[in-house]
This record gives sequence, C-alpha cells and structure tokens, in this order.
Amino acid sequence: MVTQLSLHIAVLLIVGMVGGGPPDSLSAEPPGSSGTALTVAFHVHSDVSTGTLSLDQIAELAERLGIDAVVFSENLALRYEYGLFPFHGVIRRTVTLPSVVAYGIGRYVAAIAEAQARHPGVLLVPGVEAAPHYYWTGSLPGRNLTMHNAQKNLLVIGLTRPDDYAALPVPGNAGFARYGWATLGNLWPVALLVYAGWLWRLKAHREVKVGVAVVRVARRFRVPAGLLAASAVVLLLLAWPYASPLFSLYDDQLRERPYQALIDTAVQRGGAVIWSMPEAVDFNVLSYGPLGSVTVKTDPYPVSLLQTTGYAGFGGIYQDTRTITEPGALWDQLLLQYLGGLRADVPSVVGEIAYHRPGQAGIELNQVLNIVTVRERTAAGLVDAIRAGRLYALSQAGRPFGLRLDTFQVETQDGARAAAVGQPFARSAEAPAVRVAVTATDRGAHPVQVTIIRSGQVLARMAGATPFHWRVVDAALPAGQGAYYRVEVHGEGEILSNPIFVKPGPPAQ
Repeated sequence: MVTQLSLHIAVLLIVGMVGGGPPDSLSAEPPGSSGTALTVAFHVHSDVSTGTLSLDQIAELAERLGIDAVVFSENLALRYEYGLFPFHGVIRRTVTLPSVVAYGIGRYVAAIAEAQARHPGVLLVPGVEAAPHYYWTGSLPGRNLTMHNAQKNLLVIGLTRPDDYAALPVPGNAGFARYGWATLGNLWPVALLVYAGWLWRLKAHREVKVGVAVVRVARRFRVPAGLLAASAVVLLLLAWPYASPLFSLYDDQLRERPYQALIDTAVQRGGAVIWSMPEAVDFNVLSYGPLGSVTVKTDPYPVSLLQTTGYAGFGGIYQDTRTITEPGALWDQLLLQYLGGLRADVPSVVGEIAYHRPGQAGIELNQVLNIVTVRERTAAGLVDAIRAGRLYALSQAGRPFGLRLDTFQVETQDGARAAAVGQPFARSAEAPAVRVAVTATDRGAHPVQVTIIRSGQVLARMAGATPFHWRVVDAALPAGQGAYYRVEVHGEGEILSNPIFVKPGPPAQ
C-alpha cells in the first residue's frame, strides 16, 4: 500500500522530468468507566483521496460489520515536485494525486456531514493524513537521486472548519506556502522578460558600402527578443504560484521541525494528532538506465515519538512490523517520561487499519479496531476520548471472531474503588489490585496469553482460554510510589490497552 503510492509518485516525477461474520458491537458501559464503548475503525480512506469506496459505501460496510464509528484519514495533499538545481522553484516537475486539497477542503467537510445525515447509525469522523515534509538528496547527473519521507505521516482529527485544514503546513497545502524575500528567487524569469523588452527596442546601426556610396543600415533584434520573452513567460508559468515552501524540499537537516510545526498548528486549532505506523517500511530502488537509479524510501521513525511533543498518540497495532509496544521499549519510555513529569501528554496507542479498498493486501475494514469509551456519541466526543486515551486497540485479522477486553481496571483490594483506562487511580496505603477479563465475540473458548505490565516491566503473565478472568494484587509496589499498568493479550488475535496511572497518596475524598 505505502510502497505502491511511493512508486507511483517517483515514476511520475522522474519520468516527467527526464522525458467471516461481523463482530459484536459493544455498547455496554465498561466497569469503572463513565461512558459508552464504541467499536471504531481508525484510518480509513474513501474515494475522496486514495480509496475506492464512496463515503456512503464505507458507512454501509461499517453497518454490516457492526462497526459503530469510522474515523477517516483522507490524504490531505498529495502534491510532489522535483526541481533542477539551482532553479528548484522554476524548472520543476509537479505531480498531483487525488487528495482532500484536490477534491476541495470545504467540499470534503460538507460531504462527511451529508453522509452522516444519510447514515445516522454509524458515526463518521473527518480527518486527514499528511506528510509534513519530504526531501530530495543527490541528483540525476550524480545518479544518486533519493526521495525521503514521503510516507512519514501524521493523522489529524478533530478539525471542523475548512480554514483549519487549509492552515496545516503540508506540502501542496496553503499552509505550507510562504511569501517574502525568498519568493524573489522564483521570480528571476522577470529579469529575462525585462531584458527581452530592452532587446526588442534595441536598434543597432552599421555602415554598408554600396558601390561608391556608404549606406547606414539599422539592425533589429526582435526575433531573439520574442523568443527570449516567450521563454520567460513559460518559466513564470512554471514557477506559479511563486511562493516559497515553509521547509525546503532539498534540506536534509530539518529533522522533526516540520512535524512539530504540524502538531502545533493542529493542536492550536483544536485538533488531535496521531503518529501513523511509525515502524512501517517503505523502500524501493528504481532503475533509469544511463541516468542511474532513483531510491524512494521512508525509514521507520519511532524515534520521532521521543523528539516531538503535543501529539495524542501513535499507531501501535497495524499490519506491519511493530516492536515499540513491547515491555520496556519506546512506548514505555514515553509513559515513564509522563509519569516522571518530563512529558505533558500521555501518548496513547491506537489501532490503524489503513483501509483503501476491499481485500487490498488482505485487509478488511474490521481486522484492526479500537474500542473507545465516549461520554457523548458525537465526532467531538470520540476525538476527546481518543485524545484522553480511553480506548484499547485490537487485531482480529483473518478470523471470524475477535477478542475483547471486557474488564481492565485498577482497584482497591476490597473492590470499593476502581479506575479504568483514561482515569487516574489514587492509591491508599494498601497495594493496588489489577483486574482483567477477556472474552471472544463468538463466546467460544480460545487460547490467550495475558501480560500485565507495570511501569515498563512485566508484572505478571498467565496463559488460559476465553472467557478469561484474572486478578493480581501488586504487593511489590512500594508504598507511596506512583506507577502505571497496561495489558497485552496475544492469542488468536491481539489486544493492546492504554495505561491506567496510579497516583501515590491517600484516596480522593
């Protein structure tokens, strides 16, 4: 999926330059929580951008599969360019693929609202997928041209106005364009036009001997002046819209600056941002004969989660390589930073289906889901729940049933007080207990292995079969110490919960 898009982009740019039944829909109020659980498909594309199904078809498919909500992640702007040095902004090849910008931002927002009115049974949430920066290194003459990070994506949800989407600093979007002194670099063909005007008016004289007489002959330069003027006009048309990019497409030293800029802009406008598939691999080498090869790659970028702030979460379950959610790995490093007061926001795990069309790479709409606890069944309520981490992610790829985390809570030993995901638990002097229950949507017995992780370390692990019930008292947690707990479930499917944080001290009155 990612590789196909990158290949398509590279081929167009370079060639142009050089010539099975449905799962149960959960609606009961989870223990220890306040709200309703919705089954949510997250990161879905329609024919607004790179998908093949219409918004209505996706809504109808979700209804058949028992999915309560669909969060769309349409490609915001798929506009890619490659320019020849030193005139990158003028002598360039540009390729535009289907996207929200090409479709019309206002039209997209309206289309979601209209589809929602036609399908009130499924909550439809608008969102976009965006790569805030890609860049080129090498050159065609050097036979080492490389396109980097075209698939290093962020997902933005929760924006409601077309102006909010337009403001996002993404190549091909209005928010990425800047006008200033740097713009003059794209207007240098004006100098050619001025020179052509001077050449058009130029009249040179020379004396020619005709017989015994000397004749003074005027010479005009209007043919070369006209050719030069035409060339200048063509170059000015190619340079349109003359704006300079917020971040150079030929600067390989920007690191996370473009990504932090997008996060900050989206959050300031009321949105929530998710890092998409941080360990997905995209690498291809394309051969162009005597021109050499062109490399198209996006390296895995889990370190970006450490180097940026303000985002709400990241894709932790998707159909590709994943290691950062393992006990003690990068996700736990981030959670420990929050626990220690070094990070302001909890980075939550989200399941990404990255759905484009039925059956693509074996992906169906219900194979990766999220169970999200909402306080109100609206788009804003769902975004708020995702931002707060009131969810767990699951995979049930290729199976006619799915595992469900019916209970995950931290409680007092007598069960008088409990907290679920997204809720802090204020511990008393006694050790807290962790309660877990796992079932299957077909109500059958299926093998599972459940792991309880406390502050990055495996606290306990047990194998069993659904329906699975387990309660662990964490007697080893030192008195007065804060912690967090999260749960992994593996078996005929996979579940990743978000954490429950335990605050030290006496219980809240």
